[in-house]
Amino acid sequence: MVDADGTEPSNAADLGPRPADAVVFDLGNVLIRWDPVAAIAAAVGTERAVAFVANPDFDFASWNHANDAGRTLAEAEQAALDSHPHYAEEILAYREHFGASLVGEVPGSVAILRELHEAEVPLFALTNWSADLFPVALEQFEFLELFEDIIVSGEEGVAKPDPEIFEVLEERIRHRAGLDDCIFIDDSPANVLAASETGLDALHFTGADHLREDLIVRGLPLRPTR
Repeated sequence: MVDADGTEPSNAADLGPRPADAVVFDLGNVLIRWDPVAAIAAAVGTERAVAFVANPDFDFASWNHANDAGRTLAEAEQAALDSHPHYAEEILAYREHFGASLVGEVPGSVAILRELHEAEVPLFALTNWSADLFPVALEQFEFLELFEDIIVSGEEGVAKPDPEIFEVLEERIRHRAGLDDCIFIDDSPANVLAASETGLDALHFTGADHLREDLIVRGLPLRPTR
């Protein structure tokens, strides 16, 4: 669209993606494949582990989210044992074998992270993760050292999609790098929506190839997919 004098309107730039000062990655199932069944199965077998994680009576997802939001594993285990004592082996296996739940890198995503780091793009992470369990990831994945800062929900006492954690992210980024405009990447639609509502340019992660294309469109220095 042009004005009568043939010039573009002053807000034309607002129609496209904004240039980014930094890129913020979620970790679980964006860079690190996470499967809680694998940890629990190490103790009780796959069939029992699958049944436990899928059982709505226990609601593993809600139990885990409370841990990501700041509850300690000791408190979480005790609450679960009190309410579901028949699942004692499954409950205790999750922490004991947690490293097995981190089943590898998400194909292609870490390559993107490394390319951005080589191009000196400021990199941050914002992850829903138990404070008690995050050290396991630090031990297993050396690429986590590429981030200037990692905001861990369990350490902050608040988890995505709560808007408060995005305020923490903003403060940490400005404190560390003095940056304003960021791209945020997450595999959860709810987290992407929450991030968008705070003003972040939020991308829903569905795979590394699509992510690479989205970042190239936004002017990030990445090699095109062949």
